[in-house]
Amino acid sequence: GPCPGLISLDRLLIYLFFFVLRTRRCLNEVFQSGAITCLICIASVKRTQAVWSCVGCYCIFHIPCIQKWAKDSIFLVSSVTDEDFGKKEHPWPCPKCRYEYSPQQTPCRYYCYCGKEVDPAPDPWLLPHSCGQVCDREFKPPCGHRCLLLCHPGPCPPCPKMVSVSCLCGKAAPVPRRCSNKGWNCGKTCSRTLPCRIHTCTHTCHAGVCEPCPRVSVQKCVCGRSSAQRQCASPLWHCDQACGRPLPCGNHTCERVCHAGACGECPRAGNRTCPCGKSKCALPCTADVPTCGDTCDKKLDCGLHSCSMRCHKGPCETCRQAVTKQCRCERHTKRMPCHKEYLCDSKCNKTRSCNRHPCKRKCCPGNCPPCDLSCGRMLGCRNHKCPSVCHPGSCYPCPEVVQVKCACGSTSLSVPCGREKSTKPPRCKELCRNPPSCHHPSRERHRCHFGTCPVCKQVCQLPLPGCTHLCPAPCHDQVLLKSNQRAPLAGPWEQPAAPAFECKALPCPPCQVPIPTACLGEHEVSPVQCHARGPFSCGRPCGRTLTCSNHSCSLECHSVTPDPKIPKTEAGKECEHCEESCSKPRPSGCPHPCTLPCHRGNCPPCTQMIRQRCHCKITNLYIECLKLTAADEEARKLLTSCKNQCPKQLRCGHRCKELCHAGDCVENCSQRVKVKCPCKRIKKEENLVLCDDICKKLQRKYAEAELEAFEKRQKGKRKKNRRNTEVEAEEGAWLKYRKYLLVPVCGILLAVGAFYLLQVN
Repeated sequence: GPCPGLISLDRLLIYLFFFVLRTRRCLNEVFQSGAITCLICIASVKRTQAVWSCVGCYCIFHIPCIQKWAKDSIFLVSSVTDEDFGKKEHPWPCPKCRYEYSPQQTPCRYYCYCGKEVDPAPDPWLLPHSCGQVCDREFKPPCGHRCLLLCHPGPCPPCPKMVSVSCLCGKAAPVPRRCSNKGWNCGKTCSRTLPCRIHTCTHTCHAGVCEPCPRVSVQKCVCGRSSAQRQCASPLWHCDQACGRPLPCGNHTCERVCHAGACGECPRAGNRTCPCGKSKCALPCTADVPTCGDTCDKKLDCGLHSCSMRCHKGPCETCRQAVTKQCRCERHTKRMPCHKEYLCDSKCNKTRSCNRHPCKRKCCPGNCPPCDLSCGRMLGCRNHKCPSVCHPGSCYPCPEVVQVKCACGSTSLSVPCGREKSTKPPRCKELCRNPPSCHHPSRERHRCHFGTCPVCKQVCQLPLPGCTHLCPAPCHDQVLLKSNQRAPLAGPWEQPAAPAFECKALPCPPCQVPIPTACLGEHEVSPVQCHARGPFSCGRPCGRTLTCSNHSCSLECHSVTPDPKIPKTEAGKECEHCEESCSKPRPSGCPHPCTLPCHRGNCPPCTQMIRQRCHCKITNLYIECLKLTAADEEARKLLTSCKNQCPKQLRCGHRCKELCHAGDCVENCSQRVKVKCPCKRIKKEENLVLCDDICKKLQRKYAEAELEAFEKRQKGKRKKNRRNTEVEAEEGAWLKYRKYLLVPVCGILLAVGAFYLLQVN
């Protein structure tokens, strides 16, 4: 289209609009935080203070500060010389941009930014020092439109109005454009005729007059004698040759350098005067004018006396008349030549315009010159001295701008000199560049900062002493420890100082890596910390088989010197020696222990004698243990028999006829005896005798007699029981319970008596 940059321009203006809003919000925050500084007093500008804004740089100052600044500046300029002091109106400059204001423009009232409202009231909902109305100021450069934003600081934004304009060269048709950017290029060649009237403009569409022709052509000088290659833009030039054309007198030639037009009349033609100017004569141009012989009478350089020489050519000599001269300070007089100036040796005691230094100039007429010494006073920034020539009044604000930098210096903030100490350094987004203070090649990634870096928290990774593992603990090269070195107190009045801390490097902790390690006796493989690795006892018994092959080593797990000839399960030299007696099981029936110490193999045969009673329990027999335990049942019975007749009686009452034997006697008695009946009245030599009728009658009589005796005994017991019950009935309650009543009564009486005695005492 005819305007390819229109869409991008709209986007740019939208961006500018949001930029203005963001700037307004930023200014509001700056005013509230006191970040804006008055360059005159180096103090923060509050939102409730009266301010004035420069129209050149839009810098903000306090009203009292700028008024004092204008007054001091005007006085300083007016007091430079005495002639014009207080007679002329000298301008005063802005402290920052040096934009000049007339004395009438010195601010005397507090206005808003747009100048409509006097003494605007502070409103928390508006920008500080703003009236809140439409700005309505004319745009710069003037375009006929006015600013539509609310009262704001700084310059107005570009004009956003839409106008219909043609291109810069005027060849293209008008198109709608923003007023602030209405000049646009159609992209075609200008083609207008240049001032050389030979060539045309080859530049693309542009505004204003075409540039001078850049081409070169052969051009003649003004007099036309010389030609040279020259820029078409500068066709007029002069050569270095004199004109040389004959003048109308015919005797002389023109001495003017290359010129245009006629040479003119001869300068020696017509009436001429003598050197003193008193006589005139008409002579040809070829003749020189003679002197008249009269006194010269021209005023000398002194302006008081005339030249006393006769008419002469050339300048007059200096005045040599003796006159009485007064010095410049009008204190002394002296007789001396007129051409010499008389200066006395008196020094001026007046103070110069700076009101600080004396004049000290010899023979000063009273208009002492401005002080040429350096001011040297400390500026408000407290960092620099005033570099200006010594002057009255306040010094200019420090023009220096200090860069407040971050710790690494990559991010900076420009502030007026003197505010660097109270200005917080900018936040830097770069990484900290401080070299590591520990053994690591680089620090942990953290932002740029002031002061010491945080403690390194990286893993140590140093090889641990005595092993190949790396230290897994956090870096411990710089650990703050409380110092134990404290100065002794001078007395009880002195307060103990706070504990001091010192930075020390701690050694790496012991290696905690578990290493599978076998115990001394190789009973188990347990994980052991690397720093404590090595032979260790598991606490179990050794368990190796001793030389007796019956017991195992009961010592705590210990090392054993390996011997390839002995199995690992056998005891070594370091194991204990078996000192126990033989504990192998004895043959069945042998009660004797083995007489040998603990040994390998079977025990030897038992040779001890066993004392044992025979079967009839009368005779003690001594039998070899081996024979007794090795014999079978029948042989054992024979060995334990005394070979005598058995002393036991049979049921029949006769003695057993067999030799000493085991077990019960056999009831096979064959001896004949008399047998009685059960009541033992009848006795016969038979196997069985029974009672007859007579025996039965006798048994009944005996039973009846026993019954009568029993009944008599029972009657005697009943009489005794009756007497006992009668005695028990006569016993009363007091006799029955007197034991239980007398004890508490006696205790109460004793307590009362003791209490009474205590009260009396």
